[in-house]
Amino acid sequence: MQRRMLLGAMLACAAAPPVRAEAWPERELILTVNYGAGGNTDAASRELAREMSSRLGRPMVVVNRPGALGTLGPAYVAQQKPDGYNVAVATYASMAIAPHMVSVSYGLDDFAFVGAFGRYRYGIVVRADSPYRTIQDLVAAARRGSVFFGAPSPPNNLALFELGRRTGARFEQATYRSGSEAVVALLGGQVEVIVQNPSDVLSQIESGKLRLLASASPVRWPEHPAVPTLREAGYDVAIDSWLGLAVPKGTPPAVVERLQAALQAATATPALRDAFGRLGVDPATMTGEEYRAMLVRDHAAMREALALLPTGEGRR
Repeated sequence: MQRRMLLGAMLACAAAPPVRAEAWPERELILTVNYGAGGNTDAASRELAREMSSRLGRPMVVVNRPGALGTLGPAYVAQQKPDGYNVAVATYASMAIAPHMVSVSYGLDDFAFVGAFGRYRYGIVVRADSPYRTIQDLVAAARRGSVFFGAPSPPNNLALFELGRRTGARFEQATYRSGSEAVVALLGGQVEVIVQNPSDVLSQIESGKLRLLASASPVRWPEHPAVPTLREAGYDVAIDSWLGLAVPKGTPPAVVERLQAALQAATATPALRDAFGRLGVDPATMTGEEYRAMLVRDHAAMREALALLPTGEGRR
């Protein structure tokens, strides 16, 4: 009798259905943003969390864990229980760039990627009273002596480091926790130039406090179509980056699929697309598999690109 009861229990366990996406989630989710509150990544992530919450039927609560070039957030989430309730904002920089610059406790294989939900734009910005009226003025000044710039992390800093490498100009970085802190530093005269996203600087540009010298992205800013890209100005430099989501490795596939479906549905809404437009983030998407494949490829490519930068740059 005992053997029959044990066998029956084993068969019941074997026949138990896998995690069903429709039965999950049963409580709120935590979305860990790897940069400080008020910055571009934080603002875009909060917009996404709002849209995903309505599709998942549970709140998605945003928690900021900035620091270490954006790697503290992913490091934290990688160590959490793989049940889908802890989700990381896995930016391109924190996955493909920063691991070559600082010691991290995670790798790409420590995550199941949910997908990408946005693509950044970047601009080179100075104060309105700056003597640098064009990007050529800035390069000429940095050839004569060091110019300090502010940036929270890569890839922002890569634009000026690469510009310096190609032109002989010298740019030195002051590191800040977020884009908003970098803007405050520029306005306060702590640095002479910053490389930031539209959401961090557009209002200050429109109010006449800051000036956009060039787009550091492959395309011009639609808000300022007369301002050229670095390539159009004669410098073969451009930076690109993405926003994505990831969960700890081992998260049930049904849960990952549910998150991916909510992500794709959220990015298709007019409300999110409009919000991203105001932030200067293009609402481009990738599946989890596509995003992971790009990160694997570019992780190796960025190792080579970073090796060309001046040794020790990026700190002040």
